[in-house]
Amino acid sequence: MNEQRFLQIHFLTPYSSVLLNRDDSGLAKRIPYGGYLRTRISSQCLKRHWRIAEDPHALKMIDGADAAWRSREIVDRKVLGDFRETADASVLDELEKVFNEVVYGDKGADKKSRQTLLLGNVEIEWLKKEAERLLAEAGDDSKAMQNLAKNWGKEGRENFKTMRREATLPGGLVGALFGRMVTSDPEANITSPVHVAHAFTVHAEETESDYFVAVDDLALPDETGADTIQETELVAGLFYGYVVVDILGLLSNLGEDSKMASEVLHNLVYLIAEVSPGAKLGSTAPYSRASMMLLEAGGRQPRSLAEAFRSPCPPEAGKAVKVLADHLVSLDEAYETNEIRMVMNLTNAPVPHASAGTLRELAEWAGRLPGQLE
Repeated sequence: MNEQRFLQIHFLTPYSSVLLNRDDSGLAKRIPYGGYLRTRISSQCLKRHWRIAEDPHALKMIDGADAAWRSREIVDRKVLGDFRETADASVLDELEKVFNEVVYGDKGADKKSRQTLLLGNVEIEWLKKEAERLLAEAGDDSKAMQNLAKNWGKEGRENFKTMRREATLPGGLVGALFGRMVTSDPEANITSPVHVAHAFTVHAEETESDYFVAVDDLALPDETGADTIQETELVAGLFYGYVVVDILGLLSNLGEDSKMASEVLHNLVYLIAEVSPGAKLGSTAPYSRASMMLLEAGGRQPRSLAEAFRSPCPPEAGKAVKVLADHLVSLDEAYETNEIRMVMNLTNAPVPHASAGTLRELAEWAGRLPGQLE
């Protein structure tokens, strides 16, 4: 196995007075660890903000990065949306039913029965061309479209599968990075080469119930008191996060395009360090950047450093880096896996066998890894 198949990214990021990720009751997500409750940010939350970030290092800025959309209404909005002003409504209804069944499975005609599915631009454009062809043949005759769509449906499903198998990025760049699951068509599944752990506080949870009011600006002088009284939860914490990229898997999903893989890793390092989950922007300004980024490249099975924080650590970046470094020394002595490391560190605590660098230098270093696997 090549020595640098896996890129591991560890980060410590501080936040104060925020509510980054909520559960179904509106409270901060939590996880018990080491006998203490910790505040948590789910991997889904982290990945979504990295995917949609409007940033100079956004994934969509990468040359050749096909777009993708995750929805139950891709056919209705992205495929047939452009035809609604020109095509007969009854004709479109016939086409819409069959296309949804091809894309979402036999029960796809019912929106409630559809899976929220990720489709890439190449798949959507193929469907749009097929829709345009069928609409041209049927004209305004809904009966003709009914027959055309029925006949197309028999072959369309297989043609759609063939097209996506032959496409370089069937699920767009998002699918190539974070995978895709299609229950109605297992062959359309894409294995994710980017593995993201739930981030958690290195210390016990620090939370507060925040009482707040809304005051009516037009209230009369004798109308005192708040117009609205509510409560929310706020948290503070230093979060440990962990990401693994299977570089061989990434190259495979990108059609062995090492240049694009290089840009992906370069931008991903920036996004992880700089992009924060965006809940309650207006009332908490939850913007922060990593206090420590540790990158490791190696060929052995990756391993999280979460165990370093099983016993709660003081919520200070310098002490957390020292605890992490001590655990790393123990792993190095026991396993001798010889990962190559680079670190960006805002503290004075040293990290063993790691070359120090700026975020730019870490990103550039990560970007060179795919070329070494060719």
